[in-house]
Amino acid sequence: MSRRVLTIPNLVSALRLALVPLFLWLLFGADQPLAAGLLLGGIGGTDWVDGYLARRLNQVSELGKMLDPIADRLAITAAVIGGWVAGVLPWPVALALVVRESVIAVGAVIAAWRWKVRLEVRYLGKVATFSLYSAIGSFYVYAGFDHPFFIWWAWAVVVPGLILYYAVGVQYFVDAVAARRRAASVSSP
Repeated sequence: MSRRVLTIPNLVSALRLALVPLFLWLLFGADQPLAAGLLLGGIGGTDWVDGYLARRLNQVSELGKMLDPIADRLAITAAVIGGWVAGVLPWPVALALVVRESVIAVGAVIAAWRWKVRLEVRYLGKVATFSLYSAIGSFYVYAGFDHPFFIWWAWAVVVPGLILYYAVGVQYFVDAVAARRRAASVSSP
């Protein structure tokens, strides 16, 4: 794994991060939930690009392993809280996402701080994230373009996406407990 900073995958992740303020401006400044939803779809659609490029170009880096999940979390947090505030996202969906993200964030910080362990991103987590990007984006598109397909699609995708998201959260908890045990066994004589 490389310590390089300037890599193509890191630039893709940085671009995803840079698009979050534009997303928020489209939602609140321009009052364009349709455009915000389409941009969110683009941000979510490129979620896999940075990882693919990192592996394909042999540019996996420490920074990239941190930057990719940060870009994911920031985009989803902005979409969820922004959508909740703007009335675009149904409150039960927003609440379920905020609770899960908060628990995972606290757990990841504790694992990193106390046990010096960073939890690896799981493939199933990527699938869940992609599903939720699709669903959340569809709620946004529906708010700006009142067509029943988008609300149907949003609900059809958000339910399995939330189930996967919580299942992966349990996997991360198991990973953290295992990391704690490994850390304890290494530090004990």
